[in-house]
Amino acid sequence: MDIKRSYEYLLSDLSSLKGVGIKTSNLLKKKKINNVFDLLWKLPKSYTDRSLSSKIIDLRLDEVQTITIIPIKYSFPRIRNLPNRVLCKDETGEIDCVFFNSYEGYIKKILPIGKEVTISGKIKYFRNKYQLTNPKYVSEDSSIIRQKHNSYSLTEGISEKVYNKIILQIINNLPQINEWHSKNILRKFNNISWNDSIKKLHKPENIGKFKENFYQRLAFDEIFSTFLVNSEIRKKIKKLKKTKKKFNIKKQDEIMSKLNFSLTNDQNKTLNEINKDLSSENKMFRLLQGDVGCGKTIVSLLSAFNTISSGFQVAVMAPTEILARQHFLLAKKIFPKNINIELLSGKSSYKDKKNILKRISDKQIDIVFGTHALFQKKVKFKKLGLIIIDEQHKFGVSQRKKLSDKAGKDCDVLLMTATPIPRTLTMTIYGDMDLSIIREKPNIRKPIKTYSKLENKIDDVIKFVKKEIQLGNQIFWVCPLIDESKKIDHTSAVKKSEFLRRLFPEQVFLLHGKTTIEEKEIILNRFLKNDFKILVSTTIIEVGIDFPNANVIIIENANKFGLSQLHQLRGRVGRGNKESSCILLFKTNLSDNAKKRINILKDSNDGFKISEEDMKLRGFGDILGFKQSGIKNFKLADPVHNHNLFILAEKEIKRIENENEDISRFKPLIKLYDRADIINDIA
Repeated sequence: MDIKRSYEYLLSDLSSLKGVGIKTSNLLKKKKINNVFDLLWKLPKSYTDRSLSSKIIDLRLDEVQTITIIPIKYSFPRIRNLPNRVLCKDETGEIDCVFFNSYEGYIKKILPIGKEVTISGKIKYFRNKYQLTNPKYVSEDSSIIRQKHNSYSLTEGISEKVYNKIILQIINNLPQINEWHSKNILRKFNNISWNDSIKKLHKPENIGKFKENFYQRLAFDEIFSTFLVNSEIRKKIKKLKKTKKKFNIKKQDEIMSKLNFSLTNDQNKTLNEINKDLSSENKMFRLLQGDVGCGKTIVSLLSAFNTISSGFQVAVMAPTEILARQHFLLAKKIFPKNINIELLSGKSSYKDKKNILKRISDKQIDIVFGTHALFQKKVKFKKLGLIIIDEQHKFGVSQRKKLSDKAGKDCDVLLMTATPIPRTLTMTIYGDMDLSIIREKPNIRKPIKTYSKLENKIDDVIKFVKKEIQLGNQIFWVCPLIDESKKIDHTSAVKKSEFLRRLFPEQVFLLHGKTTIEEKEIILNRFLKNDFKILVSTTIIEVGIDFPNANVIIIENANKFGLSQLHQLRGRVGRGNKESSCILLFKTNLSDNAKKRINILKDSNDGFKISEEDMKLRGFGDILGFKQSGIKNFKLADPVHNHNLFILAEKEIKRIENENEDISRFKPLIKLYDRADIINDIA
């Protein structure tokens, strides 16, 4: 079978398989199994050994047994609801095969009188006789039954027998695929082929053997295909030529000299990397990743200033209007008066919006701040040179590529996230982009002191809060749920706000997922202006806004949160120059993992270190909901257990890029694993 036909078979519709009709096909598609290739990754979870044959006299009750018998008598009662029976024997005794809801014709066909038949099933004992009810495995060919049969997490409506038949059919018809890896890579996996790896993957005796060559090789294929797609996107973007941006660094330095702080080494390094991209003839497609409070915003605004100085416009998109307004006010404060700055707000009147849109299209506005509405069709820039998107971890590869294409030939793209993630995940999720990382915190930021406290010590916490309010400080109080739940013993935000209002009248407001956008903006703005002291909230305050006067955060049921989420929440305080505190409240009887999480957080303020530990404890899919963000969900590979494979894939991609190697041999790999429309012209 040639290469093209090989992957055409693997990507063919399920209906192409023998015994798979419309009903079975639809049941599988509900489980996101859309073609033959998808079925290969539905792995057995255990197996039933039907290979050993027993005699009737040696049968063991309530166990799956395989026996060869001869049917000798049918009993088909005419009374409805009574079962049909077939009396069978071997040289040692007799057994009844009992059938409910089966037709006489079917029973006579599978158990013909006087013919030797092999059956398998769970043995029972009824009225002094062995009994086997509704045997699923019946055949005159004993070799079909006498083997180990895989057990799967079955799709409802499909039996184990049918499932095994389908999988076996695919394995038996598996096409020979030409090898796509280099000899050097294959040696790492003892030269095992893709075909042999797939076959071994489905052998019952190999269930759970994650460290074997066959499993490692297939996990590597997944990782490598993702890196290869990212590499191709990166190369495509690098090929796009743009007008170089020419600006005077002295003007940038003048702005920096007027700031009341100095940039850290990481900030300076990152700013230089971005400036180099801006002044290059290649399009910038860069991610600025930094821990909470590390000072990404000032770096992005200085980049925006340099873009404006070179005669281009800038668009800055934030996840919320209040964060967009904060960025807008900071730009107003640090930029020279001759730069035209505007905020495109949902609250603006129709007349004002129309006026702003006209001024943007006439290039009378140099930089505009807003939410996702900035990229609606009606917003037309005359000379857009830079897009900055803050908190973008919900942008998948396809969305990023579309954004880059839409931005235009001369427009650079800078994406920012305050979500530190482990290196293996960064390589996977953001491999299509150049990466800048800010780890250092500005000197004015003091480490946040983290404490853990039992819930029954709430009186001590209240005393602490009273003292902080007397000092003029503000407090975040975070609860997992909005309303009380009978099923989950968590403190609700509603109940807690009522409790705190009795202690601190007129000083407590509530924010949760059911709060309207308009109400949320009003409450957050009032908190920012220090109109009240305690904001009770669910986790919706996790990302974004600076509240310099808030220097205490109390997190209820802290053991129920992941490490990365706790660190993000903790990052809501410590934004000013005061010492800040984070108090983790928890119940007694903590699990070992919960104790580990709390101790790690108490010992470290480093988000990157914390995210690595979080992934080790919880698995990569749970880190800040990345699975829910449309990010690659591997079927075999795991960034914790297969860290070495991620590093190997990265090295191989760099080698291919450095040697400018022809990647046409990887066409089947890309076609099978990624089906990437974004690079269809190579696949």
